Amino acid sequence: MDEILRVHVTVERGDKVESAGKTVCMVAFSGTADGPYFQGRILPGGIDTQTYKERAPAALSARYMLEGVDDRGEPCRLFIENNGTEVDGAMRTVPTIVTDSVSLRWMEDAALRGTVDGTEDGVLIRIWKS
Repeated sequence: MDEILRVHVTVERGDKVESAGKTVCMVAFSGTADGPYFQGRILPGGIDTQTYKERAPAALSARYMLEGVDDRGEPCRLFIENNGTEVDGAMRTVPTIVTDSVSLRWMEDAALRGTVDGTEDGVLIRIWKS
């Protein structure tokens, strides 16, 4: 698999609600992104919804928009929806990307996979083309 993007997420704040057997957290975040095809930053409004249920793996659904430049140096935006489930103690995701970059349009139809790893102030999301 070829790594296409790294998203460095900084957690801004989190809110949660707990009920019998279920917890939902909404985490607002900012950050930057880099890789061989795109360099940029997360626009305000990035949110990750995390769901925890008794006797079930953790799940996440993050949505965020990035603004930067593509591999041709052209200004562009990426929208990413990243849905994931905990597998063997690690978060595995399936990202979906929409972009206004002609050069990066192939990302919209590519089979993508991702991982989420903790960092000192947030998480590192790594996206690969399968």
